[in-house]
Amino acid sequence: MSTKPLTMDKKLKNELDEFRERVRVEGEKVVFEAFPQKILDLQKIIESTYQTSSPFHLSQAARTTDATVYPPPSAVPEPETKKRKLDAGGGVNGVSITNDASHAKNPAKMIGNKHTAALHEQLKRECETMAELCDKVKLWINLSMPRIEDGDNFGVQIQEDVLSEIHRSQESAYNLRDAARQDYLTRGKICSKIMKYPHLEDYVLALKEHDEKQLYIARQNLYDLRSIYAVLTDMLHKNIEKIRTPKGNNASTMY
Repeated sequence: MSTKPLTMDKKLKNELDEFRERVRVEGEKVVFEAFPQKILDLQKIIESTYQTSSPFHLSQAARTTDATVYPPPSAVPEPETKKRKLDAGGGVNGVSITNDASHAKNPAKMIGNKHTAALHEQLKRECETMAELCDKVKLWINLSMPRIEDGDNFGVQIQEDVLSEIHRSQESAYNLRDAARQDYLTRGKICSKIMKYPHLEDYVLALKEHDEKQLYIARQNLYDLRSIYAVLTDMLHKNIEKIRTPKGNNASTMY
């Protein structure tokens, strides 16, 4: 006895069709609104970086680097309730957390560069925005692909090329977002050398050069983000018809 082939429930199919339409609308809004606007917004920031008042201007480095080694903070007794909580295993993932530096090898203190930290946060948000926007366009293009079949695959090849470029753009955004971690690790090593060898002026100069370099890199990252948006927008706009209908009037379906 033959069984009837399974088919999708009509209500479920309608909901998936609605989802696909929402994805298409969001994808096209990114291509024709969000991407062009980001190009203009980033270009405006880039043009402002040549003004000394800009947080990205290299002159900010001299005012924001603090190479002073401060004495260790005086021990402040913790409240009894907090102490009992830590003793009971409070903290992150069951690990007790304390800011007590009395047992550190070198309990002295150096201040981080809050100026570059703020720039890192701004650039991280820009990178995260780029990755999210690219995800929307990728999903739209993937759902626009027709069923696999022989012949007339030129439009599909264009879609695949565009998807590859979007993927590379996302990878660039991820790498640029990692700049903060790399900065903090390198800066921490320089600061540890200053604390260990406070009589060597070269380590202080190295810290100042490092902070100035971070401002330069931050400004260059703005150029990179702007250029990525510009290249993606240009490619998408030039090939929009093939992206929308890779096989002309042939109906395509995801089911």
